[in-house]
Amino acid sequence: MRTLKTVCLLLALPLAAWADDLAVTVYNNNLGVISETRLLKFDKGVNRLAFRDVPSQIDAASVRFELIGSGQKVSILEQNYAFDLVSPEQMYRKYIDKEIELIDKEGRLYAGTLLAYRSGAVTLMESTGRIKIVLLDNISEVNFPSLPDGLITRPTLFWEYQSDYDGELDCRVGYQTGGLSWSAEYVGLLSPDETKLDLSGWSSINNVSGKTYRDATLKLIAGDISRAAPPPRMLTKGMAMAEAVSGAGFEEKAFFEYHLYTLPRKATLADKEIKQISLFDPAQTAVEKIYTYRPERHPTNVEVSLKFVNAKEAGLGMPLPAGRVRLFKADDDGSVILLGEDRIKHTPRDEEVKVKVGNAFDVVAEERLMSQTRISTKVEDRQYVIELRNRKDSDITVKVEKRFYGFWEIMESSLAHKRKDANTVEFDVPLRAGQTVELVCVVRFTTR
Repeated sequence: MRTLKTVCLLLALPLAAWADDLAVTVYNNNLGVISETRLLKFDKGVNRLAFRDVPSQIDAASVRFELIGSGQKVSILEQNYAFDLVSPEQMYRKYIDKEIELIDKEGRLYAGTLLAYRSGAVTLMESTGRIKIVLLDNISEVNFPSLPDGLITRPTLFWEYQSDYDGELDCRVGYQTGGLSWSAEYVGLLSPDETKLDLSGWSSINNVSGKTYRDATLKLIAGDISRAAPPPRMLTKGMAMAEAVSGAGFEEKAFFEYHLYTLPRKATLADKEIKQISLFDPAQTAVEKIYTYRPERHPTNVEVSLKFVNAKEAGLGMPLPAGRVRLFKADDDGSVILLGEDRIKHTPRDEEVKVKVGNAFDVVAEERLMSQTRISTKVEDRQYVIELRNRKDSDITVKVEKRFYGFWEIMESSLAHKRKDANTVEFDVPLRAGQTVELVCVVRFTTR
């Protein structure tokens, strides 16, 4: 495997030091807001400064700059964001029509003007005018005289500034970046009698912004903020899963129309890593098992869900950010079995949460259209029969949600019903163990 040696002429610009204080706020929708304090050196007059160590997905137009506790004046006149990074391919391309040296594995030297670089080979013109093609598989070392203009080792903001002061000043710099996002992950353990749920919540923070944030104050925003333009697509290739972090979880509070979670200790968000931190201490809440049949969604399946109220009296009472819920139940031997997964939306306190678990194995449903009777040119009656069969050893109640479209009215029904909305009617159907029940209803449709 060949190595590449590059002799670089470093840019003669003052460098921005590592951040003395760093805060990272992560949003749900591929957005991070960074605030950092650095000690920067300025020269009096109009000069240029390289502000390095910024993420590759930075929104350069969002940069904010201010001096901290200083009576001095520094004005940023111009900003340029450079992201053409050093790589072997870029070095070759930048050195077209320039002199380079190559040394092969036997120590032979090839020197000349680089004419072309393509498909693992370079074309050189030697000083004698002879053209030579060199296969790079045989090369162990490449020497470039200097770093070409425009190539840098990391993404950098170049500032042209005007200063009335010579020396170092504390500065606060803020900016937005893509490549940062977070979601909530919930794990629920159902009790043996299926009446209680032990719920724990985790934040899963994804960093592919192109920068590692070390020892940062970490904040998470739960809520849907308005964005002026669609965010860039997040790259996910090459991500690694970080170990779950132990210790104190986030402290939550209302913030504007959102909820803000602040970690009471410093944390490091490494680039191309997913970090998981506890959102809240595990809590137990009472749950109710719900069976629902929606014939328009599936003709035979009966869905099973768990319902609970996000209230303090029920054991919770904390804002639940949108995220994935995994539900488990322990077997008699202690092994934990996955029951199902679902996603919940942002849920405030005292609101109901309904998590779909799956489809009931021992509860079967079937819908049949039994008759269509034309009453007039604009009126038609239809008779539906919904058969529910409970093959379980316990009594249950199935909620039937039947949808109709247009102008309709239920004329007859074997069970009580109520309208859920303009297109949906609900029936609660009690079923004893082993029982089969037929729900019969006649619906009148009117054309206007």
